[in-house]
Amino acid sequence: MPSVGQDLPPVGGYEPVQWRRNLPARGFRPLVYLAALCGICGYGFYRALGGIQERRELKREKLWARIYLMPLLQAEEDRQTVRRSIAQLEREKEIMKGTGFDVDKSVYNDGKFHAPALMIPPK
Repeated sequence: MPSVGQDLPPVGGYEPVQWRRNLPARGFRPLVYLAALCGICGYGFYRALGGIQERRELKREKLWARIYLMPLLQAEEDRQTVRRSIAQLEREKEIMKGTGFDVDKSVYNDGKFHAPALMIPPK
């Protein structure tokens, strides 16, 4: 009768069987992503607040420049108004020359200058 040999393990045993899944790493740990997100957002807020402060400072500077220039601009406007009023009175004198109407007399019966409510520039 033929002898059949039984299959036996090799000498030293089989290699260990890999039973765990061998998946590649999918990225950094979540804490690294959280730290990067906080860093980027923090830098963005830092730059945004710096821009807001710069805008506020420019607005304040513009306001103070207007405050300091206001008397000069008002004086220039007053001179322009007086010059136009005098020119208007001269034109009225020329037009009303022979009628007996006194152009220099104030309709308010006081000696003060009153700026006209409506100024029509000459053509």
